[in-house]
Amino acid sequence: MNPAYPSNPAPPQRPGLKRLARLVWRHRILYLMLLPGLLYFLIFRYWPLWNAQIAFRDFQPTLGVWGSPWVGLQHFLEFFRSYYFGQLLANTLVISLAKIALGIPPAILLAIALHETGRRFLARVVQTVSYLPHFLSWVIVYGILLAMLSPSEGLVNSGLRALGLEPVPFLTSTATFQPVVVLSEVWKETGWSAILFLAALLSINPALYEAAAIDGASRWQQVRHISLPGMMDVLVLVVLLKIGSILDAGFQQIFVLYSLPVYSVGDIIDTWVYRQGIQNFQFSLATAVGLFKGVIGLVLIVVANRLARRFVGSGLY
Repeated sequence: MNPAYPSNPAPPQRPGLKRLARLVWRHRILYLMLLPGLLYFLIFRYWPLWNAQIAFRDFQPTLGVWGSPWVGLQHFLEFFRSYYFGQLLANTLVISLAKIALGIPPAILLAIALHETGRRFLARVVQTVSYLPHFLSWVIVYGILLAMLSPSEGLVNSGLRALGLEPVPFLTSTATFQPVVVLSEVWKETGWSAILFLAALLSINPALYEAAAIDGASRWQQVRHISLPGMMDVLVLVVLLKIGSILDAGFQQIFVLYSLPVYSVGDIIDTWVYRQGIQNFQFSLATAVGLFKGVIGLVLIVVANRLARRFVGSGLY
């Protein structure tokens, strides 16, 4: 055998793979920085999906995931046919939609106000004060709400009594619980939500404002024809993300604020899943409801993204 011609030559490497390898090596520092984030999603986001199959099994901890009997869609049908399904879905959608409808406009207005003011010190103070509530836990917010809305010693009810009116049990009344939930969320997150819109405003070319001012445009006309269109891409992004999580009405907030008298208007899918899964040990049923939420969220975000790309010209992907 001629040594110059090996019997089993190595297959030629495709140019695409070689080029990819060179690109990865060239940007190896960036890929190393990306590695912790990828590992986080693989370990804590994608690996648990394997155990989501207990939604289709009658899961028993002593038998494990594989040993538990297969029941198909039984838990999904049990949830859809339950007495609480309509109430839970309605409460979740009402609270989520109200948070979206009432939460985005104040954030846009705050961002525009911060962008338009010529007093930088005042803008920084307002930014800091408006951001602070975002970092408060819902337990602390509950204490603030109790101090404000308590029927016996709350500031609001003290004012009502001073006016000769009856005190209102805001946190235990079915008529006022949902408004309290929505408005407390708006108060807590408006400053933080304004960051994205303010960043969009800062990315607009200042020459556009200068040209508009030379042409005689007022500040309101500049906001209407330059600032608002400049925020459109960010607005679409924020709305799409919120639509994708529309069945997440805020578990922590509701769990801290609600009580038995307001279950009919305050109980949402997540709090019901918590009671069934953790307190009643119905792990399979809770997982089935969680999968249902995920599928609905995925469908909504795909549909909303297509509508946004068709009517607005931009989307999430």
